[in-house]
Amino acid sequence: MATYESFIKLNGAIGDLVFYNLNGKNIVRKKSGFNKTAYKKSPTYEKVRQNSSEFGHCSKVGKLIRSSISKYIELAEDALLYQRFAKTMTEIKDLDSQHEKGNRTVKFGLKTKEGKTALQNFELGKFQNFKQEAHILLGLWDKSLHLEKTIIADEITIVSIKIDFENFLTESFEEKISLQENQNEMVFENHFSEEDDVLHFIAAKKDSQIIKMGFV
Repeated sequence: MATYESFIKLNGAIGDLVFYNLNGKNIVRKKSGFNKTAYKKSPTYEKVRQNSSEFGHCSKVGKLIRSSISKYIELAEDALLYQRFAKTMTEIKDLDSQHEKGNRTVKFGLKTKEGKTALQNFELGKFQNFKQEAHILLGLWDKSLHLEKTIIADEITIVSIKIDFENFLTESFEEKISLQENQNEMVFENHFSEEDDVLHFIAAKKDSQIIKMGFV
């Protein structure tokens, strides 16, 4: 890109050069070699297309999940949470072995043990996650949350998040459960069917303060 001085004001393309005005200055630059048609069809751009498609997918899914727990993200006070969560979504997507590169998804990555673990290990700022200290069992009509005895809490909030990966939509339910002393098992409503893709986000409180939160 360069500037030029001339009593003739040019605006547009002449040969391989493009002329335009920017902030009062006359600018001239060479035409970009980028071609939209080539990008869509040329084998040269195949890896770029694959990466772009998967990146867009991970960004959309990450935004869906973050929006469902936005009030907890605010409490995390983590300026880099967006970037770290996007990285986790990419790591989970990479675990999808059922589809070729360019079509891998977070949905199928989460069906693997490693994918579930990657989400469970994600920490929200200053709060510790549950790692392997909590797990959920599915009953006939409901679900139950089991906590290790090392977690001393008096209230548990469970956010059940149904994700429509095809249409990029979510539906969520939040349920608060007060715990009795030494209670480590609690039953909560199963809001969705077994066929739905559901995540569970848990926040544990003690004396009205969150002590742990994360995906289970």
